Amino acid sequence: MATNHTNEIHLIFGNGPVSKAVVSELLRQGKQVRVVNRSGKATVPAGVRVLKGDATDPASTREVCQGASVVYQCAQPSYTQWPQLYPAYQAGIIEGAAAANAKLVVAENLYMYGPVSGPIHEDLPFAATTRKGIVRAKMAQALMEAHKAGKVRATAGRASDFFGPEAGEQGSFGDRIIPPMLAGKKVSGLGNIDLPHTYSYVEDFGKGLAILGTHDEAFGQAWHISHAPTTTTRDMLTMFFQQAGLTPKIGATPDIMIKMLGLFVPVIREVGEMLYEFNKPFVVDNSRFDRAFGNIATPHEEAIRRTLAWYRRQTQTANAKLA
Repeated sequence: MATNHTNEIHLIFGNGPVSKAVVSELLRQGKQVRVVNRSGKATVPAGVRVLKGDATDPASTREVCQGASVVYQCAQPSYTQWPQLYPAYQAGIIEGAAAANAKLVVAENLYMYGPVSGPIHEDLPFAATTRKGIVRAKMAQALMEAHKAGKVRATAGRASDFFGPEAGEQGSFGDRIIPPMLAGKKVSGLGNIDLPHTYSYVEDFGKGLAILGTHDEAFGQAWHISHAPTTTTRDMLTMFFQQAGLTPKIGATPDIMIKMLGLFVPVIREVGEMLYEFNKPFVVDNSRFDRAFGNIATPHEEAIRRTLAWYRRQTQTANAKLA
């Protein structure tokens, strides 16, 4: 059952690409929106309040969550600090949502499943073998345990590797791919770029999280948010070149190069442990979400067009500042 009360306060932790996509969708629905980050400062759309809060501090989260109807956990520490900080983020936000008697929606990825043969669906066991995957599995279990214990009404929306406006360095097709491509250079995907790999569009991910937050039947389980039909990394890169009006120049980054660079660059070392996702078919099943709420996926061509348009606007803005 959807809840459509416009006087509800929807509170989002984090101000990254997923948070921004959630904010946009909630505003489109006419909701009151607040964003929480560590500084209390952020560039946000008109009408959105920005609050200062520390996700790892339950006293802080209880304060900023006061009056909220739905809380969205879209904040995350840097990729290199997941084991040390991420569980504390979630624990603090659970405390804040519980104190406010608010519903809690958590943005998750697919790391908790570990290497999978066949389609990735929500009923798979957690079999993570990587540091970040084990962290994700423990956090996902803790969230549902809090729900089952009656501490907080919780749900999770999961997405695959995402791309889109605002994604920047976090995007699968982001800072590492699009600026070099637009400059006429060759770009390279990870792993075997000719295997099927599901990619999520960040605006669809944000919309899906907002849908979960406004439908009571979503709570108590995790959902794989809608995505466009799975294709290969090579096909995705080819579509980017085509939409940009450029001749494709596509390669693949050898695993050994990632592992060697990871010896010296911590964030690349973190990427390296997830390469298993790109060396076997990685196909996500989102049929449960689609049956319950409808398929909300943006076609890849349209998602790519919007992503390129955002990057071009960023370039124009940067050039205007230099002029």
